[in-house]
Amino acid sequence: MHVTIDMQRLFAEDTPWHTPSLGSILPNVVRLCEAQPDRTVYARFVVPANAQQASGSWKAYFDRWNMMTGDVLDPSMLDLVEPLSSIAARGWVVDKSTYSIFAVPGFAERLAAERVDTLIMSGVETDVCVYASMLAAVDLGYRVVLATDALGSADPKAHDAVLQHLVPRLPEQIELMTTAAVLERWTR
Repeated sequence: MHVTIDMQRLFAEDTPWHTPSLGSILPNVVRLCEAQPDRTVYARFVVPANAQQASGSWKAYFDRWNMMTGDVLDPSMLDLVEPLSSIAARGWVVDKSTYSIFAVPGFAERLAAERVDTLIMSGVETDVCVYASMLAAVDLGYRVVLATDALGSADPKAHDAVLQHLVPRLPEQIELMTTAAVLERWTR
């Protein structure tokens, strides 16, 4: 199963959460999504209406980022970027309110029901939501493949740290591949 994380307008456009690398990785993310659209999950980071509707430390987080809450933000900013929004109609869209997609109730259970054992990951940000989802997947025993040229971050140094220093510590559980290598193996 391919999981593409947070490929949304709020990270692609001119917002405080703008991730400049999203545009450069988009063609590779699209290639992965188009290869098997019915085997792709589209994770969207959704925000509370305001900080008071968040829980725990998320309240302080959304106090800091109040301009990115639902009371202020144009709701269409949560949409997937084009052309992913069109492709996503053939896949599975999951809304998450935390960094990891595995915090979504029922997500892991659906993967288990579909007998998924490997997750291909793409999207943003490598060092935040992708990283959190990757570690949760490893904890649950999934083989994780990171499509290195389909991942990005607003912080290039943090992106590089994950791919060059953290992931190599878990070679039995996480593999690094280019989009071309993933497609060669996945679409045989």
